[in-house]
Amino acid sequence: MDSHSMLKPDTSRRTDQIEIMDDFELKGSELRKTLRDLEKINSWLGGNKITRKGIEKLLHNHTKGRIVKIADIGCGNGAMMRKLAIWGRKKGYSFEFVGIDANSHTIQIAEELSKYYPEISFLSLNILSDEFQKMEFDIILCTLTLHHFRDKEIISLVKQFHAQSRLGVVINDLHRSKIAYFLFQAFCSVFVNNEIARKDGLVSILRGFKKREIEKFSGHIPASDHHIKWKWAFRYQWIIM
Repeated sequence: MDSHSMLKPDTSRRTDQIEIMDDFELKGSELRKTLRDLEKINSWLGGNKITRKGIEKLLHNHTKGRIVKIADIGCGNGAMMRKLAIWGRKKGYSFEFVGIDANSHTIQIAEELSKYYPEISFLSLNILSDEFQKMEFDIILCTLTLHHFRDKEIISLVKQFHAQSRLGVVINDLHRSKIAYFLFQAFCSVFVNNEIARKDGLVSILRGFKKREIEKFSGHIPASDHHIKWKWAFRYQWIIM
């Protein structure tokens, strides 16, 4: 990203810039530190609560004794599932999580961090593969992953997620906004000492969505119900039932 675009971000359309974390070969201490910092950012900015509330909505009429199989797409280091596992235990749910990420090095880190969570397992898998498309779950989670894809791919993927999930899909992703861009810059200058997390975070915002775009996507997905809501900090919660 050049200095001019840093000063005047274009939020009129989704950028096609690539993030450093899009490299599935990224590994080692650099990957480990970036995943840890992204986990902190997501937690500090309230991102975990958005996904949890989405699950609560889908489980409104669910009998707690029955196992709920949940896939976390683009799971990173598994932080979201670990938080949800703790919450599920407290609430008496029987959760069975499958974390899916295309970077095998990321999956290795996630497995290490999740060794005390028997309800969590992981797969290094590309979600565009035939193997993934044959899988079925009760709920599919997609947190900060959808913006990595182009519009046509998003429509195809979300259709697929809906077909693969018995109860529904919870998407938690970024609102593309100049205010969000500049606030994130300010936040990082104080709290984030990681070049990859800073740069990728800004590109992520420029790859994020306007509400009208999500509504347009939803028109292509034959679901019984779509709930699209803006949430702090500059996120959209899209629940498909």
